Amino acid sequence: MCEIYASTPPPEYEQLTRSIRINGAVTSIRLEQRFWKILDELAEEEQTSTGKFISTLHNEAYSLNGEISNFASLLRVVCTTYLVNKAA
Repeated sequence: MCEIYASTPPPEYEQLTRSIRINGAVTSIRLEQRFWKILDELAEEEQTSTGKFISTLHNEAYSLNGEISNFASLLRVVCTTYLVNKAA
């Protein structure tokens, strides 16, 4: 049963740190490669850069919810939500 998951190629879950500018401040975000690929796809669909997409998402989430305690976790959930909606 787990073979389909266990056979995930290691590069897909290696972490990659990217520098992103949010509201003029440069910050680093560390995510697994697979999540970066999904975020790149989301940004492409929105016809923007990944950095601009993430910055806009951060600003909108902050406006709706106030403080964001773990932005990397939010990005992972955004990716899974995108995949669920895409499959529907």
